[in-house]
Amino acid sequence: MSRFAYKGGRLHAEAVDLTDLAAKVGTPTYVYSAATIAANYRAYAEALDGLNIGIHYALKANGNLAIVALLAGLGAGADIVSGGELKRALAAGIPAERIVFSGVGKTREELSAAVVAGVGQINVESEPELQALAEVAEALGRRQKIAFRINPDVDANTHEKISTGKKGDKFGIAHKRARAVFAAAGQLPSIQATGIAVHIGSQLTDLTPFRRAYARLAELVSTLRAEGIAIETLDLGGGIGITYDNEVPPALADYATAIAETVGNLGCKLAIEPGRSIVGSAGVLLTRVIYRKSGEDRDILILDAGMNDLVRPSMYGAYQPILPVAEPAKSAPVGPVDVVGPVCETGDTFARGRALPPIQAGDLVAIGAAGAYGFTMASNYNARPMPAEILVRGQDFEVIRPRQTVEALFADERIPEWMMR
Repeated sequence: MSRFAYKGGRLHAEAVDLTDLAAKVGTPTYVYSAATIAANYRAYAEALDGLNIGIHYALKANGNLAIVALLAGLGAGADIVSGGELKRALAAGIPAERIVFSGVGKTREELSAAVVAGVGQINVESEPELQALAEVAEALGRRQKIAFRINPDVDANTHEKISTGKKGDKFGIAHKRARAVFAAAGQLPSIQATGIAVHIGSQLTDLTPFRRAYARLAELVSTLRAEGIAIETLDLGGGIGITYDNEVPPALADYATAIAETVGNLGCKLAIEPGRSIVGSAGVLLTRVIYRKSGEDRDILILDAGMNDLVRPSMYGAYQPILPVAEPAKSAPVGPVDVVGPVCETGDTFARGRALPPIQAGDLVAIGAAGAYGFTMASNYNARPMPAEILVRGQDFEVIRPRQTVEALFADERIPEWMMR
């Protein structure tokens, strides 16, 4: 669901004209639709109603405080993967008891902060982590509720860099070790192990891998309960994928049915951790063409946004839709162009041979489906300041993160005194 559309010949975010917005705040700039974020969250809540399930927004998709606060107000919990995200979630108003702490490499400092904050569940991903958490919780005089993240060895049929549930992936504990780790946890007085977690990957558009993973969970719950181990919670991992090009994600009603039919009769409190499908379609990267350059076999559009602003096309070979902000005539010819950024890397490319209408230097374009894994993965490579972030609601907009200044890039750096003598 998206609220980016042409009105009066110009692309709008809800009722905000992106041409006017660019004149006021500059480019490159991320623009998010509050109505889209809310609608995407509510679609999950409505589809899953009656399943005794908590929706924990994955901050790694987009952790801006305004967006997390918006979702907190709608009743969302949070899925976090670092101590920094813990502080973000709490600052945005997510109650600690509605926070799930995932991640394969939590430090003792991060574990301590989570225990002190009263995080509702820590998903333990290895036996060394279990031991570290037990020692941390004991030193604090706490008993921490955990789930073990189990690797079900299920191929999610997604990009290899975002597949997380196959044998050999770094995440989780091998399925065959599940009984042993629950037995070990039972000997630790500072640990209360009552849950199982699984996450098989991101950007899934087929329910079959979900069903296979959830069925393995159901089998494991039966095995553990037969041995006297109480399993009260099941964390089912991330949500469904979104449309970037021609993908057709499953209907949320069908996703809910898959959950109900595999684990819905186990009497467990359930949880999911969608991120991309909440914010992905809610954002665009607004950018301006610096030059239109003639290439040997096709022209090249050079944008003022680069791979440091949006890395998905460079890192994953990912497709992102690209729209001219000025609506082209229906009869306008289209032709192949490369769309690139100014960063000094050949990989700084958003599209090759993309069929686009005539776009010239100075024109604005919007890179769509950029609300997830856009700003949150941005960097200062080539000493480029981070872009601004804007949240739109109806005809109003707010700068929810100002554009970084160049001076801020090196404000904290120090030249050793001995070099100045």
